[in-house]
Amino acid sequence: MTSASVAGASGYKIGPQDVLDISVFKVPELSKSLQVADSGNINLPLVGEMPAAGRTPEELEADLTRQLGRKYLQSPQVTVYVKEYNSQRITVEGAVKKPGVYPFRGKGSLLQYLAMAEGLDSLSSDSTVLVFRQISGKRAAAKFDISQIRAGKEDDPAVQSGDVIVAGTSATKETFNTIMKVLPLAAVFTFL
Repeated sequence: MTSASVAGASGYKIGPQDVLDISVFKVPELSKSLQVADSGNINLPLVGEMPAAGRTPEELEADLTRQLGRKYLQSPQVTVYVKEYNSQRITVEGAVKKPGVYPFRGKGSLLQYLAMAEGLDSLSSDSTVLVFRQISGKRAAAKFDISQIRAGKEDDPAVQSGDVIVAGTSATKETFNTIMKVLPLAAVFTFL
């Protein structure tokens, strides 16, 4: 995992099922909300079907501007905004006040997602949190001490789409230790 403060983190990549607001200045017929298909494509009048998944909104804006400017409009001004983040999620569970699945919007840190879940609840045995992640098709885990991060003694690690954040309760503390022992050492990831 990397620190959330590391520069150069890439922006949000559009994915299937995301809902996009596409606006073409002074052309209301081309301004609309579209859901990205499971194939990763969108279909817009005059442009037709084009790939959206895996691209940032800015990249899609530039491509739409080029496509519309080639044949149909003079100096089009296109804006793409992600209205609903449906393709990329972070799960926060365990001893938090509001467990759930939260949209991932391109970057965020462990503390930010714990804050979205309204912080650790009174059932939390300590400030230990596990983050599970798929790396090269294998499940990996990392253990973090939230009190050390809050005190500035450790970096606040960046989370990625698909991560599962689990805050421990006294009942699950032993399970955490067992999980950490069972996972192969190579499967445990660390932040840089």
